[in-house]
Amino acid sequence: MPSDELDPITLQVISGALDTIAEEMGHILYRMSFSSIIRESQDLGAGLFDTDFNTLCESESTPLHIGSLPGYLYGIQETLQGGTWNEGDVVLHNHPYYGASHSPDLAIVIPCFYKGELVGFAANTAHHLDIGAATPGLIIDIPDVFAEGMLFAGTKLYEKGVRNEAMWEFLGRNSRAAKQLQSDIEAQIASAKLGVRRFVELMERYGKDQILSATQQLMDYTERILRQKIETIPDGEYRAEGFLDDDGKNRGVRLPIKVCVRIQGDGIEIDLTGSADQVETGFNVPFDGSTKVACFCAIRSLLLDAHTSEIEVPSNEGSFRPIKVIAPKGSIYNPKFPAAAEARFTQCNRMIDLIYKALAPVLPDEIIAGSSASLSFVSYSGIRPSGDYWVFLEVNEGAYGGRPRSDGPDSIDNLMANTRNNPLEDLAIHLPMICDRYELRDDVLPGAGRYRGGIGVVKSQRVLTDAFITHENERHHDVPWGIFGGGPGATGKVEIYNVSDPDNIQDMPAKFSGIKINAGDVHAFYAPCGGGYGDPLERPASQVLEDVLDDFCTVEHARKAYGVVVDLTTETVDESATESLRAQMRSQPLATTSAPERKVQQVARETPAQRDRVGARVSEPVQPAKSLEADQTVASTISQLRGTFGDNWSFDIVYHTSNRSLTEVRGELRANGAYASETGTHEHAGAGYSAGKRLQTAAEQSFVKCAQKLLQND
Repeated sequence: MPSDELDPITLQVISGALDTIAEEMGHILYRMSFSSIIRESQDLGAGLFDTDFNTLCESESTPLHIGSLPGYLYGIQETLQGGTWNEGDVVLHNHPYYGASHSPDLAIVIPCFYKGELVGFAANTAHHLDIGAATPGLIIDIPDVFAEGMLFAGTKLYEKGVRNEAMWEFLGRNSRAAKQLQSDIEAQIASAKLGVRRFVELMERYGKDQILSATQQLMDYTERILRQKIETIPDGEYRAEGFLDDDGKNRGVRLPIKVCVRIQGDGIEIDLTGSADQVETGFNVPFDGSTKVACFCAIRSLLLDAHTSEIEVPSNEGSFRPIKVIAPKGSIYNPKFPAAAEARFTQCNRMIDLIYKALAPVLPDEIIAGSSASLSFVSYSGIRPSGDYWVFLEVNEGAYGGRPRSDGPDSIDNLMANTRNNPLEDLAIHLPMICDRYELRDDVLPGAGRYRGGIGVVKSQRVLTDAFITHENERHHDVPWGIFGGGPGATGKVEIYNVSDPDNIQDMPAKFSGIKINAGDVHAFYAPCGGGYGDPLERPASQVLEDVLDDFCTVEHARKAYGVVVDLTTETVDESATESLRAQMRSQPLATTSAPERKVQQVARETPAQRDRVGARVSEPVQPAKSLEADQTVASTISQLRGTFGDNWSFDIVYHTSNRSLTEVRGELRANGAYASETGTHEHAGAGYSAGKRLQTAAEQSFVKCAQKLLQND
C-alpha cells in the first residue's frame, strides 16, 4: 500500500466523521432558524469543501442545495470582496449568474484555516422568506434578474472577524421579513462556524495530510463505484420528451423539454438540446447552480441510491465527475444574463422525470413511472394590523409513479426536494391562516399497473386576512406516464374559492403571481397522481380489493383496468369471475388499463404539442403501423375529432421501430395532422385518445376504435 494511502479502517472512520460534521451543520442550521421554510421544511444544505471547491461531505438535505455549493464557491472566487480569504471572513452569496442555485437561496461560506494555511471551506445554503423582490416570497412574472431582490456576490458580512454593520442594516431595510432574514443568516453563520471547528479538530486528531489524503481517496472511491455502475448500461443514446405548461405569463404556450442521455463506457452525458428557449419571466434555470445539479441528482438516485445499493458509497465530489451536462446558451436550462431565473424548481423535477423515462429500456429495475414531478411552492403574504408584513412559504407534496417492486408512494415530496411539510398547528399559531382540508385526492385515480401510481395530495388553505398568493406549479396538462404497460396518472390543478361568490370556483393556471384574495378565501392545490408500472392484469387481486376498500380505486375501475370483480357486500373478490374476465381481457387485441371516465375526459382534452409516454416493455414489441395516409377511415376520423375538439386532442400509440423507419412513420402520421415523438427504443405516435393501453393491433385500427369511443363520450 502506498505511503500516502490510509488503511481501510482509518479511512472508514474519517468518512464517518465527515458525514457527522455535515449532518451536525444541518441540524444546527434548522434548529436555530426562525422561518418555517428552514426550521420546519428544512429547505437547506450544508457541507465541507476543499480548496479546489470539491465536495468532501454533505448533509442529507435538499439535493439542489447540496450539489450547488461548489458552484457558489466558483462564483465567489470570481467576485470575492477584496480578492483574498482571511481568517474570520464570512461571505454571503446568492447571485444566479455566479454559481448560485437561485437568488432566495443565500449561501454562507467561511474559510477553514489550519495553522495559518487555508485548507478548505465550511458552507451552507438556505431558502429565505423574502429578499426584497417584486412580490413577497416567490416571484415568477418579472422582467429580469434585478427584480428578484437583493443580489450578493462574494460579499463579506465579516472581514477578519469584524462585523460589517452597514451590510447588516442594509439586509434589515430591504426585506418584508427582516427579522427572519437576519436571524436565519445568523443561524447559517453558526452552522458554518461549527463546520470549521469540527474540520480543524479532525486535522488536529489525525493530521492535516492524513485528512486531505483521506478525502481524495474517498472521492476517488465514489467516482470508481459510479463508473462501474455506468459501465453496466449498454452504450447508446436514450431519449425522452415532455413539456412544461407555460412560463407563468404566456398562457397556453407549451415549453418543450428534450432529454438525451448518452452512455459511452463509464461516462454519462445528459444533453438538453432542443428544450425551450429562455423565457421572459423568472421561469428559467441557472445552469451551474441548478441544471447541472439536477442531472447529478438523477444519476445518483438511480445508480447510488443508499437504500438499494449493496454497498455504502460516500456522498462527495466523486459522484459528479463521470457526468457531463449540455444545455445550449440561451435555453431555459442555461439562460443568458440578465434573464430572471428564480422559479426554477419544477423544470428540474420534470427533467429528472424524463431522464428516468429515457433510461427505462435499459434500467427497468431501477426507474419508476411518471411522477408528479412538480413542486407546488406557494407564497402567502399580507399585512398585519401593526403594519408589518407576514410571509409564509409552503412546500406541498406530490406522488411518485409505480416502482419496479412496489406501488408509487402517496403524498410524498417531489423527486429532488427532500423537504418536510409544515405542521398545521405551527401554521395556525403563527399566521392568519387555517387549513380546511389536507388529505389524498379522491376526484381522480392514480395510474393502473402491476404497481399502481401514487396518489397526490389535496390541500386547502383559508386566509383569515386579505392576502396575496404566488404559486409555482406544473403538470396541469402533461399527464404522468405509465410504463411497461401501466396506465397514466392524473394531472394536477389549483382552485380558488371566493367567500363572496361561493358558487364561482376559479380554475387557476399552474403558475400565477401576486393574486389578491380576501379574508375567508380558500386556495386549494391538487397534486398530480403517478403513472402505473407494469401490466395491471398482473396486479394481485387482493391488492386491488384493498385499494377498493381504502377508496383508492372504484369497483368499476377495478373491473375495467385490473380485470378484478369485487363484491362490496361481502368485501371479497369473486375469484371465478375475475379469472374469467382477465382471460378475456388478455385475449382481446386492446387490453384496457384506462383510468375512470372522469380522467378520460381530462386526458382527451389536452393539447397534443409534446405528448409522449411509454406503453409496452421493450421485450413485448407490438405490430408496426401500416400506412395511415392510405386509410381514408383514419382521415375521416381525424376530421371528426377536429370538428368536435378543435386542436385539443391527442393520441399515443406504441410500436416497435425495428420494422419501420422513424422518418417513414413520422411522415405518414404528420401527413394526417398527427403528432409523433420518440423515447428510448420505442416510438410514440398519434392522433386521438389513449390512457396507457397495451396496443397489440395495427395502429390505424386502434386509433379509429379509440377515437370513436372518445367522440361518443363527448
